[in-house]
Amino acid sequence: MSDDTEARASHHEHTGGTAPTVWRRRNDSSGLTEPRALLRVYTPTGTLESLTASYERLLGVAKDMWFTYPEKGLRLAVVGSFLLVEGAPEVLEPFRATDGTLVVDSAAAYLERLAAEGAEVLVPPHTVPTGTGFTARHRDGTVVEYVEHRPTPDGS
Repeated sequence: MSDDTEARASHHEHTGGTAPTVWRRRNDSSGLTEPRALLRVYTPTGTLESLTASYERLLGVAKDMWFTYPEKGLRLAVVGSFLLVEGAPEVLEPFRATDGTLVVDSAAAYLERLAAEGAEVLVPPHTVPTGTGFTARHRDGTVVEYVEHRPTPDGS
């Protein structure tokens, strides 16, 4: 059974399918010395496993994150510097306006830095399956999601 299948099976057995499932090799970004930039790739429902396998072959590395975001109707995987986002077309549409994702050590610190640089916070800090995230538009118009990762209550 693949990690994805095990995660989904465990998720549905223990939560009835409503709570997020989170699997990461490193579950805490507070020790990062620089942001981890992730390019977003959007994929239709039912294609995340095959796309993940394709990126693993292409890059020669295994995925290091896989999680669900039930409130948004998404499943996500990270392979190298690619954030693979699966969902129905209408679910993915609002996310396409975001140019990329940065995994950072501290969301609060980046909020301060962005304010000092004249950025506009589009989506204020909120809880996401991996910790805390927010979205900001830089002065040049670039839209970036900033996410800090923290361990989940079960240690994932």
